[in-house]
Amino acid sequence: MPRRLVPDRWLFAAALVLVSIGVVMVYSASAILAADRLGDPYHFLKRQLLWVALGLGGLWLALATDYRRLERLAVPLLGAATVLLVLVLIPPFGHEINGTRRWLRLGGISLQPVEPAKFAFVVFAAAFLARARAAMEGFGRGVAVLLVVAGGLAALVLRQPDLGNSVTFVVLGFLLLFLAGARPAHLLWAALPALPLLALAVWMAPYRVQRILTFVDPWRDPLGTGFQSIQSMYAIASGGLIGRGIGESKQKLFYLPEPHTDFVFSVIGEEAGLVGSVAIVLLFGVLVWRGLRVGLRAPDAFGAGLALGLTALLATGAIVNLGVATGLLPTKGLPLPYVSFGGSALLVTMVATGVLLNISQYGTASGLAAPDASAESAGGRLTSRLARAAS
Repeated sequence: MPRRLVPDRWLFAAALVLVSIGVVMVYSASAILAADRLGDPYHFLKRQLLWVALGLGGLWLALATDYRRLERLAVPLLGAATVLLVLVLIPPFGHEINGTRRWLRLGGISLQPVEPAKFAFVVFAAAFLARARAAMEGFGRGVAVLLVVAGGLAALVLRQPDLGNSVTFVVLGFLLLFLAGARPAHLLWAALPALPLLALAVWMAPYRVQRILTFVDPWRDPLGTGFQSIQSMYAIASGGLIGRGIGESKQKLFYLPEPHTDFVFSVIGEEAGLVGSVAIVLLFGVLVWRGLRVGLRAPDAFGAGLALGLTALLATGAIVNLGVATGLLPTKGLPLPYVSFGGSALLVTMVATGVLLNISQYGTASGLAAPDASAESAGGRLTSRLARAAS
């Protein structure tokens, strides 16, 4: 009798709770802003509910579709994502907001191509690493190939300009290569030229230099470049242990910029206090824990790489957003997964969750290594290296 397929309930529950919190907090953070600017306090709530509905549909579709089909679609998905990243740079396809070209207009809907591009890159990387195996021992046919792909996508995103998401592609590439068994010496030699390029990208944009200086000392310009960081810390600090109460934030009243997107965690800290903030962190901890567990128990190398890559993608977004809100990282406009107001970001996050849930259905009951992978296979090296790192 075939084994009944059951997705990871902990993973699903954590994602569902975070999405529910997001709906409540998006409305709380945006109602007054929406009423003032758009004349409708429910504007962002209605749009968030629409994207949540679409996201749940995407999650269900991903859960119902065998994840192994994605391996055959890895190259087409990457190609389509690359085309979108090129189109967003070309008027009139790309929609310019505040000097950046990050959105494509599709009727009345805006799409941020970098979000599906990150998903497509993880799928491609997982498929490539599952087949590379022996190439991981060398540099030219393994490490170099994946890093060239990551660097190409990063360069397109940097043209928007968007340094944070650009760096995300490179970080994901290095992380997945490390887990797949690439030699640390090869990764080190590849990273050495990347660091000066990153420093150059920061130096060539004065506003990025200002962000770094503001991160070091936000009080050097409290009404200018340091305003966002200071107001965010004010919001979190004023929440105390249990917060002011849902809907009672003061900093969202035109002090805290983008309270429903980039700084939604700050509103949570003010309205739900330390208790609510810790709860959010713990929920993301559960997601990362279960995502890693899915990767370690995946039945094949592609599933292992895909699960670990998607988990790393979700974890990176959460770490950066929480770090910015608490002043631990320089200001960068990345949404908080599941929680922040957003269209394409929320949709891709939900689809990624559905893929993780689908992989979890096929996981082995106790093994760290995939049952069909030898000790020298990509899957075996990936899971064993992660297990050693975790221990």
